[in-house]
Amino acid sequence: MLPSLTADERLHSEAVAALIRGRIEASGGWMSFAEFMELALYAPGLGYYSAGSVKLGASGDFVTAPEISDLFSRCVARQCAEVLTATGGDILELGAGTGRMAACILQSLADLGVLPDRYFILEVSADLADRQRSRLQALPAQLRDRVVWLDRLPAAPMSGVILANEVLDALPVQRFIVRDGVAHELGVGLVNGGSALQESFQWQESTESIDVAADGLPDGYISEVCPRIDPWLASIAGSLARGAMLLFDYGLPRAHYYHPQRSDGTLRCFFKQRAHSNPFINVGVQDITAWVDFTRVADAALAAGLDVTGFVTQAAFLLGTGIEAMTIDVDDVAARARLAGEARRLLMPGEMGESFKVMVLCRDLDVPLRGFAHQDLRGSL
Repeated sequence: MLPSLTADERLHSEAVAALIRGRIEASGGWMSFAEFMELALYAPGLGYYSAGSVKLGASGDFVTAPEISDLFSRCVARQCAEVLTATGGDILELGAGTGRMAACILQSLADLGVLPDRYFILEVSADLADRQRSRLQALPAQLRDRVVWLDRLPAAPMSGVILANEVLDALPVQRFIVRDGVAHELGVGLVNGGSALQESFQWQESTESIDVAADGLPDGYISEVCPRIDPWLASIAGSLARGAMLLFDYGLPRAHYYHPQRSDGTLRCFFKQRAHSNPFINVGVQDITAWVDFTRVADAALAAGLDVTGFVTQAAFLLGTGIEAMTIDVDDVAARARLAGEARRLLMPGEMGESFKVMVLCRDLDVPLRGFAHQDLRGSL
């Protein structure tokens, strides 16, 4: 049972649903799910990431690794330090959440003596950008003054590090269903007489096929594909002159992603710490995500002229960057116990340790990266 909407949430969701209904009616009664997801998440002033609401943390809809523990960000900082030592330059964080990771990375890099010239933040959510400014304002001036918010990618290619934590899973996806060995697009249609909030939208199968290798998948098999990864990665790659791009997200290599037993796809919605699979309720006030096909990411990276230097589980990355020592080298017994509990959430297979993966894409960078020294899953791609 999902929590009930507040009155304000209900009004907001009605407005988003009305926008989408109007678009579907104008297009003849059918819309691709990618367009539905785009509007639900990013419609200016209305979409989930464009309008004001608390999304992250205990009072929000979901919790990310940087919100679980600063151990995660401290490990990321160590990896950034290795890259910055070789390249100099800047850090660009795509979608910085509450700003907690940015603050911790800057503080950790200051301790390591390897600060970036600037710490760019590219943020599409106005309310998250406000939260970031409030948090980062508390940093010492030598750190605070390095932070620059952007509304588009840097005009000139940069050297340094690009960070994307749980960004790829929010790119709009197409959904498909397999019929007689062919993948047909699953779009969104309207329910006649449905209420604006709960009963307006339904899955509607198209006769059009989409570019997915469906051989061997059972009839009725449903999943997702994200063609937007290719242009997205090409544009980001164009911003990197030299350095590394670190991608953190839940996902799988393609052979596992489209396993015959994974027959209902990976689409998930998050509302007030509850996960469910219905994107047609709570429209505009819940997150909609899909797992990442990391084989597609690797192919897109190679096409963009980047090297796929490493691919590991989150657990392997954190162990490689020294999370164990961080939990041990603490004198206070209570603090050590708390950190150990946080580390378990980040490392354990049943938590985030195995489902989350880390991929590093490099340009003109040939240095060993400690986060990728303990494991190499590139052969699975």
